[in-house]
Amino acid sequence: MDTWITLLLALLALPQYSLGAVFVVSFFSATLLPMGSEPVVFGLVQLNPALFWPVVLVATVGNTLGGAVSWWMGLGAHRLADRWGHSRWHGHALDWLQRLGPKACLLAWLPLVGDPLCAVAGWLRLPFWPCLAYMAVGKFARYVLMTSILTGLVRFW
Repeated sequence: MDTWITLLLALLALPQYSLGAVFVVSFFSATLLPMGSEPVVFGLVQLNPALFWPVVLVATVGNTLGGAVSWWMGLGAHRLADRWGHSRWHGHALDWLQRLGPKACLLAWLPLVGDPLCAVAGWLRLPFWPCLAYMAVGKFARYVLMTSILTGLVRFW
């Protein structure tokens, strides 16, 4: 198994596949897998500053589609979650999300809570397209700000 992972990583590291690598990493990092796409995005922009906007856009699309997968997973997990006991905190969080509706997906960019937030939005059956739009806005803003700040800090030092 390690051989195919090494081969895949070597293939994605080739310059002609760099945007593809950004897409794949951004997509999977937006699911419930514990990984981040920021180092890949920042690294590619550092290697080729002219790719700033293409990298940000590809990362946003990949991350948003990964959030959509989380939304669909949450929708599918609705029945399983109903079997679990509900804590008081759980009730408050669900009430808050239902009051905000799809706008809560603007916070999908947050570490630790953003990915589960997308899944919970699906579980609550919040409207898919508005959730996807808010996810995209939040994730785009994160990539632009994060990459701009990191690029500026590296140039500063």
